[in-house]
Amino acid sequence: MVKSLICIGCPLGCMMEVSIEKEEITVKGNTCPRGEQYAKKEISAPTRIVTSTVCVENGMIPRISVKTQQDIPKDKIFECMEEIRNISVKAPVSIGDIIIENCAGTGVSVIATKNVERK
Repeated sequence: MVKSLICIGCPLGCMMEVSIEKEEITVKGNTCPRGEQYAKKEISAPTRIVTSTVCVENGMIPRISVKTQQDIPKDKIFECMEEIRNISVKAPVSIGDIIIENCAGTGVSVIATKNVERK
């Protein structure tokens, strides 16, 4: 099987061909080592950073931006979003505050990416 990928490891955006035969993954088209690493990870265990917003009680603004502290398995995104959708926080909130620990059983926390003062 052959898949085409655009590398997101650096600004070059190399077009890569990834061949999968038996258990061997071969990457062509990358211009740096990060491309090969990205392609192999994307084929074998894809992950993503999740970004969203959470409701803020008694805050100067009604919602705060959040993100996962690290990338999580792609198949856990919907579970993560469900947990995020069902939570609210009380102001004040600071950048880096943990909003959800171990989101969707991934071992990764969801953190605030904005400051929100109390009304």
